[in-house]
Amino acid sequence: MKYLYITAALAVAGVKVCAQETLSGEVTGGSHQKLKNARIIVENKENRYETVSHDGNFSIPDIKKGRYEVSVNAESYDVYHEQIEVDSTFLTRKLIIRLYKVGNIQEVEIVGRASKKYHSDYSFSSTKIGVQNKDIPFSVSTVSKELISDRQAFQLGDAVKMASSVTPVSYYNQFSIRGIAQNEEGTIINGMRTRQYYFMQPITTNLEKIEVIKGPASAVLSSVDPGGSIVLVTKKPLKSTSREVTMSVGSFSTIRSSLDFTGPLNKEKTLLYRFNAGYAQAQSFRDIQSQKSVLVSPSFSYIPNDRTAINVEMIYSDLNGKIDRGQPIFGAVDGMTDLKSTPISFNLGAVNDYFKSKELIIMSNFTHRITEKISINASYMKQTWKEDLQEHRTTNAFAVDANNKPIPTLAGMQMVQRNQFWNTDNLNAYLVFNLKTGPLEHKILAGYDFISTHKTKGGAQNTARGYLLTNGKTASSYNPQNAGDYQMITVNGVTMPKPNVEHFNLANPVYSIKNPGEYIFSKTALPAALIRSNGIYIQDQIKWNRLNLFLSLRQDWFEDITRYKENNEIIVKDSKVIPRIGLTYNVNESINVYASYIEGFQPQSNTASLAPVVIPEGRAFEPLRSQSKEVGMKADFFNKKIHVDVAFYEIRQRNILLNANDPSEPDRLVTRGQERSRGFEMDMIGNILPEWQVFASYGYNDARIIDDINPALIGARKQNTPFHSANIWQKYSFRDSSYLKDIAVGFGVQYSGNKVPMYNRSFLVPGYTVFDAAVYYTPKQGPVSISFNVNNLFNTTYWLGAQNYLRLFPGAPRNAVLTAVYKF
Repeated sequence: MKYLYITAALAVAGVKVCAQETLSGEVTGGSHQKLKNARIIVENKENRYETVSHDGNFSIPDIKKGRYEVSVNAESYDVYHEQIEVDSTFLTRKLIIRLYKVGNIQEVEIVGRASKKYHSDYSFSSTKIGVQNKDIPFSVSTVSKELISDRQAFQLGDAVKMASSVTPVSYYNQFSIRGIAQNEEGTIINGMRTRQYYFMQPITTNLEKIEVIKGPASAVLSSVDPGGSIVLVTKKPLKSTSREVTMSVGSFSTIRSSLDFTGPLNKEKTLLYRFNAGYAQAQSFRDIQSQKSVLVSPSFSYIPNDRTAINVEMIYSDLNGKIDRGQPIFGAVDGMTDLKSTPISFNLGAVNDYFKSKELIIMSNFTHRITEKISINASYMKQTWKEDLQEHRTTNAFAVDANNKPIPTLAGMQMVQRNQFWNTDNLNAYLVFNLKTGPLEHKILAGYDFISTHKTKGGAQNTARGYLLTNGKTASSYNPQNAGDYQMITVNGVTMPKPNVEHFNLANPVYSIKNPGEYIFSKTALPAALIRSNGIYIQDQIKWNRLNLFLSLRQDWFEDITRYKENNEIIVKDSKVIPRIGLTYNVNESINVYASYIEGFQPQSNTASLAPVVIPEGRAFEPLRSQSKEVGMKADFFNKKIHVDVAFYEIRQRNILLNANDPSEPDRLVTRGQERSRGFEMDMIGNILPEWQVFASYGYNDARIIDDINPALIGARKQNTPFHSANIWQKYSFRDSSYLKDIAVGFGVQYSGNKVPMYNRSFLVPGYTVFDAAVYYTPKQGPVSISFNVNNLFNTTYWLGAQNYLRLFPGAPRNAVLTAVYKF
């Protein structure tokens, strides 16, 4: 019997030991050295655990499962904050925590961060080196991967609309930032400019975060938009192993899947990998619209010691769908426009239209600390981009009768076929010097960058439009005085000139497979082109007591060559010195105030547009020049639980490139003299309570036309820009003591004021308020979590923007997506 008791006691003890859960981790410095005596606090409403790192390692035994806030303090290092979910899967791996010297973080982003929050504390792209956001003297709005995931923002537009003063204006990869629409320069990835990603928005599967750098960032990124730049920051490898597979199904026949694997490839953890992949296919609430997306993105980081780090990554993207030119309406009368005269699903086009885009990017980053005070950083990107297009779209005009009177139920149509290939090389190299002169601390950056974009020979565009003549040719417009020269037809008792491409009947739409062989095409060989930019720059971040002064100066040389390597080359050259100055004052530990002045310079000559333009013998368009003034505040409240950014700004830009809105020449461009954008914006991010996370933004913008070739427009509102816009998203996770402990709920509101259409001022696009909601099920035990998101909860009818009566961009009606994530 004695032995039986002993055996039972040992069994009970064994069960108790086996049931114990231990959280273990490692605390390292910015150079990967292990830190002793770091204070680690892990707490929530019910439990608090505290320990100290020994030789960099720490462990917390008997920790209860649940959601915790982790804070880590070490002398001379910035405080580290992170939210974690302690469950069986999480406890099988080490919690890796990396601390950075006050004001000192990675200079090149080589290794990823395991952050779990909506707010990002740092930025690389805005200054080319890692800088705390609170010390940057201009506004940077960040949308983190956690917010992207919670909102199920699978495409770029769904994510960036949450940032202050960022407004989608169409279905394209085009946004208005601070009242200024982006040009067709391409997407910026990890601070490196690409060429073309315009008609279809990229998917977000491989993104760590999205940074919206407000104002002209030409001093850093070279030739970018005056309102702001959207920078995609890709996921980098982690030192801890993590694997997850995500699958989603939703409205409009949506099917998505993605995976994200990361971890070390060797025992020493000097070679790390990350592999992201995504696939999506979906129809649309819009007629005859569909899209398939494939993305594959592996990356590797090699960190042999605390002085050297290398990252190499690839991004392959294949988008296949149709360009959606928007909803047409008919029966429009100036001042009495009925936007509901057609359903929001209404679309123009043919069943066999398509748009195919293939992109391949290979990027490499290298950093090496030569001495304790000097480091070298270099990045290189190779990008190829191919476009294959066939589409039927409106000419932005209605059909006309024999007397040249518009027929508002018939939309004029054209058919375009285009194929082109672009190749981009992007090189950036710089030295960083950490110096002291008396009481002043300097971080000096001196560097060179080179961008070369080559549109290769062999691109072409076929265009069919206009009216058929009796001689078998076409005319771009109809002249009733020469009616005898035109082929005439009668439709519903109305006599009219016969179009080259059949008019689209708005009152009785018919979708069919079109035969391009029936059209008369004008054929255009797209001339080869080369755009080159060489720049040298110097930047000094000077710190003195509570002041941080940023001084930047850049010299750029631009060259634009049309008909590259042909006898009749057209060469346009520009050069510009671009200054930037900013000052940040640390009021106290929680509040920084700042002021900045930035200039922008963006060449826009003969190769500025995706579509071919009439090329004169010389400069086609003057450079876009801009100036930005900004003052603001960046503050942390409630022990850094809530972060608030506030900014007041004014941006002026000259020589704005616009489509002429000429139906006879749909691709013709003109320039506007000057525009001014003035406004206020605020972002608030953080945790009101440990369980209650919020992301809120608001923007007020008064954008006006200051000078124009049309005097009637001077002083008028700028197009596609609301006075007010706002976005709120909240997520509440129920406490572990609640019956709903595995449940979280999300709720959001999007608001945008009314807008003036791009090419027609006789009506306003109405403002809108849209509500979204989500429910999350994340069991404390088990590797599977589920979320259910509903967008446009109350099925509001609204429009993102418009160009004219034939191109409005309605928002999606109520839709839902169900997502499951498996982590192992």
